[in-house]
Amino acid sequence: MRRLAIASIVLFASTARSSAAQRADSLSLSIQDAVNRAIRVGDEARAAAVQIEIADAQVTIARAAGLPQLRLTGSQSHVSESARAQAVGAIFNQPNTYTANANFSQALFQGGRIMAGARAASAIRSAARLDAEETKAQVALDVQRAYLQVLFAKRLAEIQDAGLSLAAERVRQAEQFEAAGRAARYDVLRARVQQANLEPVVIEARSDVELSMLNLKRLANIPSSQPLKLTSSIDTMAVREIAGRVASAPALGDRPALKSAEALVQARKAGVRVARADLLPTIALNGVIGGQAFPLSGLPNGRGRLDVVPCPAASAADRVCTQQNGGWFGDKSFGLSMSWPIFDGLRAKGAIDLAQANARLAELQLAQKRESVESEIGAARAELDRAQSLFAARRTNAQEADEAFRLATLRYSRGLGTQLEVSDAQLALTTAQTNEARSIFDLYLAAATLARALGQPVPLPDRQWNPATSNKNR
Repeated sequence: MRRLAIASIVLFASTARSSAAQRADSLSLSIQDAVNRAIRVGDEARAAAVQIEIADAQVTIARAAGLPQLRLTGSQSHVSESARAQAVGAIFNQPNTYTANANFSQALFQGGRIMAGARAASAIRSAARLDAEETKAQVALDVQRAYLQVLFAKRLAEIQDAGLSLAAERVRQAEQFEAAGRAARYDVLRARVQQANLEPVVIEARSDVELSMLNLKRLANIPSSQPLKLTSSIDTMAVREIAGRVASAPALGDRPALKSAEALVQARKAGVRVARADLLPTIALNGVIGGQAFPLSGLPNGRGRLDVVPCPAASAADRVCTQQNGGWFGDKSFGLSMSWPIFDGLRAKGAIDLAQANARLAELQLAQKRESVESEIGAARAELDRAQSLFAARRTNAQEADEAFRLATLRYSRGLGTQLEVSDAQLALTTAQTNEARSIFDLYLAAATLARALGQPVPLPDRQWNPATSNKNR
């Protein structure tokens, strides 16, 4: 027995240490921290940031077409047998040729393609940045919805746990009444059946908490094995104030989604100018600065020069014969080039038609986006009005259900009521409390959704919500 007691104490101590360590390893997460984390390391926000990087690279490529181009080239060739040297003379018999050049080119005129391409790329970059802002706003709303869903699931679990505790209390009360002769066996069985029926509901409510927690971890890019401790909650009065402010807030005309669509229209129109540039000539300045070397063997040796050498026999008396030393001789050339396509098989016409069609499509998409935003704002306002009405109605209903349950419990304890009345009152109370909790969260989410649709900053709850305190303040 003594060993068993010692083992029990050791097991209890290790369990306590494990629980304490788990609590210490829990990540405290407020709703603001969750939003910031999702925007900073979330996959959706990071993908939007990559789109900006892609657009920046496109701008660099587009602007590069208007900047000077400088390229270094070099080559080496060896001739084993030269037909020209055999037919004309040994002067053409240079077995080794080395070349090194710096090629310079500058576009002077390309029909406006360079400027239009740069403007199109800049507009696409602006659209990517605006899309990133829109994505961040949507991510913030999704994270808040997931965070509040966890709080709502926990609140429902608390309501179901409280209902199960009340059912267990009624079982004990019915058993006491049966022992005292004030209740029949049927009343005890009915109370036990009701308690057993509530247990699956409690288990499901606790499972919903875990599922909603996993969804929050996914959006905030938190490992699923990381324990979380949510530190934020919502206050009833704060929610009502937020809903009132958002309901009267005006819509912003520069919502990122609309500005992004407008920037895309500008990019597509610039694309039309790029396509039309194919009908115009292109003029460019070209230059080559370098050298060539023709060593008989080995590598070039220093600067090239011509050395006087004896002439072949029977040469004229005034003939001067020279031979290059295998070094580098300078090579420079500059010029202008012009190209004007007279007929390209209607390729330019097809490119212009395609660019114009894309521009018209972008304009139609802009009109659709405006209609979509207006419809989204209207639906969000209607949802907020509905949530406000339900919040007021369900708040009163919860008060009345709580009072009715207390009266039914009091009547049953004094022998004036039946167990059926208490069961019905408890069911009505649970339903009313669930609806009240849902109305609070629905009201906040409706206000946040409307703020998102209006282009306003999504509000965050900044006061603590304690269900017990909130019920007392009603």
